[in-house]
Amino acid sequence: MSEFEDEAERLPKGESLLWEGRPLWWPLAVRAFHVRKVALYFALFMAWHFAASVADGAAVASAGIAALWLLIPGALSVAVLCGLALMYARTTRYRVTSRRVLMQFGVALPITLNVPLRIVGSASLKSYSDGTGDIPLALTGKERAAYLLLWPHVRPWKLAQAEPMLRAVPDGARVAEVLAKALVAATNEPRPPVAARLDVPAGDAQSLAAVAA
Repeated sequence: MSEFEDEAERLPKGESLLWEGRPLWWPLAVRAFHVRKVALYFALFMAWHFAASVADGAAVASAGIAALWLLIPGALSVAVLCGLALMYARTTRYRVTSRRVLMQFGVALPITLNVPLRIVGSASLKSYSDGTGDIPLALTGKERAAYLLLWPHVRPWKLAQAEPMLRAVPDGARVAEVLAKALVAATNEPRPPVAARLDVPAGDAQSLAAVAA
């Protein structure tokens, strides 16, 4: 895997673009920035504040007004997280070519991660009810990108061996199919050397290797 580098808009001769897309901002906000969990936290905090005030003898009306003041920091927190997710989504571009996966991202400083298909040791698809999907790539090369540099385009909690991830991509199953076929073609073998690990509900799982076959 190469270091972060600037990537020319035109692909080299002999390399073709198979798929290009961006993460959707709302799924990114929910799964990477955890806006629902933050909103739930403030809702529970408001309920606890109200109950504690009433238990201490405060009038119900005054306790309710005091609890409602917590809406301000809660709404601001959710708005900031949603804004960040929107900026990350707009400044991110994923591309799958016949030779590699390109991940261009960065709000302040755009950078590009170049992942040759030959070093992709395993891939998995996690699909969601909204049709989006997360596709992490486990790498076999010796070089590794730092987890924090990749975030949020990285598989959660894989700190020691960070796995770049196409996150919250629309029509995740179709993107996985494109990637699977590209892996097969890149290795020139009837079946890709990919151990597809599926973290999806029963009936919704789709192996990259099975799609390619």
